[in-house]
Amino acid sequence: MEDIKETVSTAEPERRRNLEDKFRDWLEWWPWAHKIFCKHEELWVYLVVGVLTTIVSWVACFLAEHFLLDSTDTFQNAIINTIGWVAGVCFGYPLNRSWVFRSTNPHIAKEFGGFAASRLSTWFLDIFIMWLTVNVLSWNYWISKICISAVVVTVLNYVFSKLLIFKKKK
Repeated sequence: MEDIKETVSTAEPERRRNLEDKFRDWLEWWPWAHKIFCKHEELWVYLVVGVLTTIVSWVACFLAEHFLLDSTDTFQNAIINTIGWVAGVCFGYPLNRSWVFRSTNPHIAKEFGGFAASRLSTWFLDIFIMWLTVNVLSWNYWISKICISAVVVTVLNYVFSKLLIFKKKK
């Protein structure tokens, strides 16, 4: 039984490394793309992870808005955004930790706490932006979510993650 556990635990990093190698090999066919990717790899991977996290968050918001709550009500609008926030944080942390910033911090609970706290600050900003645009200015919920809130929140989340949560030790 120990041999099986050992094989499984050592096979996973090998498979991931091979996938990265195949991607790099594929990129070498386009030298300009390879150069851009390698120069800004962390940012590109963050964008991919961010898109995946955003999809998870928005699907949660969509389901909450269409089946449970009314986004035109201020309180329910905040609950919809909270549901999306929780889904996004729970999905995004492990991907940001392992794929984007390649954290080896042994204090995972503390790191997750910092990640959640930084996301909490941008969640408050998201709630404010959505309240202002949907409830005060009467803009469409999804136009506000995609064109304004998502852009501002994504940029701030990257800055917080890079400078505060997953900062590299010198």
